[in-house]
Amino acid sequence: MFGAGGGTSSYQEVEETDLILLWGSNARETHPIFFHHLLQGVRRGARLVVIDPRRTVSAQWADLWLGIDVGSDIALANAIAREIIDAGLANHTFIERATSGFDAFAASVEPCTLERGARDTGVPAAAIRQLAHAYARADRAQLCWTLGITEHHNATDNVLALINLALLTGHVGRYGSGLVPLRGQNNVQGGGDMGAIPNKLPGFQDLEHDRAARARFAARWGAEVPPRTGWHLSEMLDAMDRGDLTCAYVIGENPAQSEADQRRAIRLLSGLDHLVVQDIFLTRTAELADVVLPASATWAETEGTVTSSERRVQRVRRALDPPGQARDDIAILCDLARRLGHDLGEPSPEAVWDEVRALSPMHAGMSYARLEASGGLAWPCPDLDHPGTLFLHARLWEEDPARRGEPAPFSVVAFEPPVDLLTDDFPIRLTTGRRLDSFNTGVQTSGYTSPLRRRESLDLAPEDLRQLGLTEGERVRVVSRRGAVEAPVRADPILRPGLAFMTLHFPDQVATNVLTIDATDPKSGTAEFKATAIRVERLGEAATAPVPEAVAPAGGRT
Repeated sequence: MFGAGGGTSSYQEVEETDLILLWGSNARETHPIFFHHLLQGVRRGARLVVIDPRRTVSAQWADLWLGIDVGSDIALANAIAREIIDAGLANHTFIERATSGFDAFAASVEPCTLERGARDTGVPAAAIRQLAHAYARADRAQLCWTLGITEHHNATDNVLALINLALLTGHVGRYGSGLVPLRGQNNVQGGGDMGAIPNKLPGFQDLEHDRAARARFAARWGAEVPPRTGWHLSEMLDAMDRGDLTCAYVIGENPAQSEADQRRAIRLLSGLDHLVVQDIFLTRTAELADVVLPASATWAETEGTVTSSERRVQRVRRALDPPGQARDDIAILCDLARRLGHDLGEPSPEAVWDEVRALSPMHAGMSYARLEASGGLAWPCPDLDHPGTLFLHARLWEEDPARRGEPAPFSVVAFEPPVDLLTDDFPIRLTTGRRLDSFNTGVQTSGYTSPLRRRESLDLAPEDLRQLGLTEGERVRVVSRRGAVEAPVRADPILRPGLAFMTLHFPDQVATNVLTIDATDPKSGTAEFKATAIRVERLGEAATAPVPEAVAPAGGRT
């Protein structure tokens, strides 16, 4: 936020805040550790408001649930903002001192009345007003979100709409008030911190515009760093389609099953001149590869660091040796570099981390010794005497303009409906997500049993099952504009009529991403996994079968 690529607050703060707004996140199932912190806050008296199309197990803990129509988040945020301004609840002292662009923003949301918000979102006007007043009046408030906000064609604008609300009320830069993006993957925060972003060097230093940073890296590496933004994954797939990208090196990713419009992804990966996959499992993507490099599991077989959603860097320690021919990622990369003509030596994980510290100012004070002694430090931590930073952007509250620095900008963002429109031919909105017992495409979780696990199904509202004349467990054909799959249906009372739900956990059973649309956010490259238009076709009595309650292991690692 505001130039820093991470959430503003610590987990401790969600335990000690007054209001928690959980937007587009079923954290009880998808971020269970964070949810334990959240429940501590609830038990201490914090109000919980959940905004989600489904009345999830997270929403069942809430004081207020807003059942929003999929993809209408900007419409809701703008209606909340308009109500806060109209009711005289905006924090004008903070706005005038620490922000820019308020007048243009206020003008842009003026038409977004409660009534219009209700029409656009499906949320009653009274509930929008209740949330607006609660958020603006709270002494401290945490606004948390995850993939329900970011897996849309306008993902960046969705996030900016939420940031606007924090700026409008002054709920940022103070202990207990902040913006908390819950990361969708393990160590995604750490990956971004290390420069796995097309326009950033490690430490979120700008690749194109920060000449001093490029000079530091060039001096350390003995090679110039091209000031040119690269491609994100969606752009890589487009480049494969054009023939501009003919080789790919995939590390710890399974795009053959995790990308939207799965058939297109497999076609493009299969058409490459050369594909290398480095992974701990023989994934579907690895099966397409010319070369597979067996790697070690970062959570048990390597030394290093991991960074959480609260920006806390912690040590990871090897508990087991990698099996068979599996090797540490650093060793594989250094061997590859040597064969390509550049000897990187055989650096230890600590030596690699010390290079990061030398080049990334926000990590400079995080020595292995300090990480061991403290149990982890939150960046920025610029020197060995710095305790780490509990929350970000305290500068916005400084009286001295020189210490306050650049103002935080409001953003004008307009509501756009999902790309995959609902029609008479495709009348049901399919949204996707995760379950507590499984992870993503199942690569890391399908190899063991769980008493919580059941096979993939098309979950529908009980009213829709009755209207379609379907029975529990009946196999149906699920059709989108891109393809079709078969799956048993399951009645789920947490769904509203017209809304369906599936996961991506069992692609060998049901390839859900055959259905999803690869319409992507031009700024982040994220596909719109959350909003697919579908219809449900009956297969006949012969297809009826009970919904299985458990999934057997799909084979382990060799």
